[in-house]
Amino acid sequence: MVQEKKRVALISVIAAIFLTGFKLLIGVLTGSLGILSEALHSGLDLVAAVITYFAVSVSDKPADKNHNFGHGKVENFSAFIETILLLITCAWIIYEAVNRLTTGNTEIEVNVWSYIVIVSSIIIDINRSRMLYKVAKKHNSQALEADALHFSTDIWSSAVVLLGLVCANFGFFFADSVAALVVALIVLVVSYKLGKKAVDVLLDKAPEDKIKKVEHSLATFPEIKEFHTLKVRSAGADTFVSVIITLDPHITLKNVHEICDKIEIEVSKVIDRCEVIVHAEPFNEKKSIT
Repeated sequence: MVQEKKRVALISVIAAIFLTGFKLLIGVLTGSLGILSEALHSGLDLVAAVITYFAVSVSDKPADKNHNFGHGKVENFSAFIETILLLITCAWIIYEAVNRLTTGNTEIEVNVWSYIVIVSSIIIDINRSRMLYKVAKKHNSQALEADALHFSTDIWSSAVVLLGLVCANFGFFFADSVAALVVALIVLVVSYKLGKKAVDVLLDKAPEDKIKKVEHSLATFPEIKEFHTLKVRSAGADTFVSVIITLDPHITLKNVHEICDKIEIEVSKVIDRCEVIVHAEPFNEKKSIT
């Protein structure tokens, strides 16, 4: 599992190196802000891809004496760093685009290489985002999911830049700067979604979808009179669940242990890489009615 995650992360790094260098070269030669903004975006993508590579290398290490819950949150922290890098990208793009539009310095040189670099970028991003999404879903990796989301938005931003180049080719040079602003808007929206998800996990926000799965599993056990104090937290690809259940006070300790084992197995079936702790208490009917 670790090797597959590292392999796709490394492919992403190599692709980012190629795209960053290609876009930067063509952007400088043509003076296109749209292409230069894409080059900066790809440059930060490269940094993010490198961070992701190291994150997935560390996140699946088993728990140890100093990290009792494993190293999974390295992936969530990696996704948070990507958010910061995306916001930096937006700030530069917006500043430069507004400056060009207000000063009227929007003229750029459009040639065949302008189109080649953007079309190549779209093709590469389509392939690597699909690859990353597939492995991210398979291994429940937020770091790879963040990378996939990153590159899927690159497809749209590159398409916007391509449209700006077409307009500039007909003399509407301001369209290049406008396209850059649209890129920034797209990146801002993605940054918010990506950052919120990463921060939620880092702050141990209870994942509602997983809570519902646990509640549904507990409801299938007729032996459980009630359950309460259900706690669910995520850390990278791992999920930790704890719950208190109440059982018939007259059943044997052996039966209690067997029921708890069955609950742990059932919850683990609906949530991958899940560690479950069940605490059983005797059911108190009077207390329940109160």
